[in-house]
Amino acid sequence: MIDRLCRLCAAILLLALAAAAPARAASLDAGFRAFLEADIWPAAKAEGVPRAVFEAAFAGVSPNVKLPDLVLPGGQDTVAEINFQSEFKSGGDYLSERAVAGTVATARKLRARYGDLLSRIERRYGVPAPIILAIWGRESAFGAAKIPMNAFEVLGTKAWLARRKAMFREELIAALKIVADGHLKVSEMKSSWAGALGQPQFMPSKFLKFAVDFDGDGRRDIWNSVPDTLASIANYLKAAGWQKGRDWGFEAEIPAAVSCRGEGPDKAFRIADLADAGASRVAGRTFPQGELAATGHLLFPAGRLGPSFVATPNFYVIKEYNNSDLYALFVGHVADRIQGAGPLVVPWRKTDRLTRGDVYRMQEKLVAQGLDVGTVDGLAGFKTRRSIGEAEAKLGLPETCWPSKALAARL
Repeated sequence: MIDRLCRLCAAILLLALAAAAPARAASLDAGFRAFLEADIWPAAKAEGVPRAVFEAAFAGVSPNVKLPDLVLPGGQDTVAEINFQSEFKSGGDYLSERAVAGTVATARKLRARYGDLLSRIERRYGVPAPIILAIWGRESAFGAAKIPMNAFEVLGTKAWLARRKAMFREELIAALKIVADGHLKVSEMKSSWAGALGQPQFMPSKFLKFAVDFDGDGRRDIWNSVPDTLASIANYLKAAGWQKGRDWGFEAEIPAAVSCRGEGPDKAFRIADLADAGASRVAGRTFPQGELAATGHLLFPAGRLGPSFVATPNFYVIKEYNNSDLYALFVGHVADRIQGAGPLVVPWRKTDRLTRGDVYRMQEKLVAQGLDVGTVDGLAGFKTRRSIGEAEAKLGLPETCWPSKALAARL
């Protein structure tokens, strides 16, 4: 009898939820439409976007609540327990030999095919061909990746519901301007789940600033033109401050006497001074003579539990393209491999399985102790890694500069 009652209650609950779903969807859609009319249309109009473009962009478009990192109306602003961005997951997975070697093999073939084009781009912008090829491969598998999402659905939803609403609002207006300026039709505006466009995966505002017409056909075509795609990548990096003639960085052996708390772009060292302190390139190699007097930065993308590096300012220029240490490291390492370098020497060690939510809560505790973690977002960036090292030192734990269950328990 009790079982029958439980099954009956469960069935009633399911029916109630099913009945409520259309009403909730209608409420979301109404809120979305009100937001577009009250906020986006006036801003788009002020930027010269015709009403016909605005209406075509959002015809039949509803908010996509399956996108990550949204805060639904009436919902609590909480960080997702699971991290969907591969650039902020395991370094061993992101830089696996399978992923790196496959990208390198294709890049070498394309370097031979487009050698003259890449030489012309390098002469104009000062960015090495291997770096350009590595970004092209990482962003869109050299133009082969499918990018199927409706850019206006993605950007509209995120401008309304994402944590970084202001950023996505700007990108949505820029996407409308791309159509209004005649670069693409509304039906051609396909993007990633984050709203990035074309083979180099530019956000719309970056397209307007950095895309170039390198093939001379009168269009900045980062969707179909290889010359425009590669030159646009180079132009982006040049504008971000690429230092011509310098490398991106070097895998290095960093002695324990050089603390992992010294990591980051805001802590600069003469590379010669790091060498004097015992830092050296892996396998006994020395730093290039021309780099010794220049500025370098310590980089511990997995704390002391993986490979370490001496990075140059160009590493952080790559991060301007995609703000992830692993992304920039992948690009730099692939570029080295294109030129004949071997795999990374130091392996990525197995670490505790922590969710993004676990790291988020750890960051909150570190902040409560007066430590600077950067943004409390559940991602172990360099400021969070440094603060972890500080906490470990205070607690008498081994200095790893990496999130662990042991530290979480002590905090």
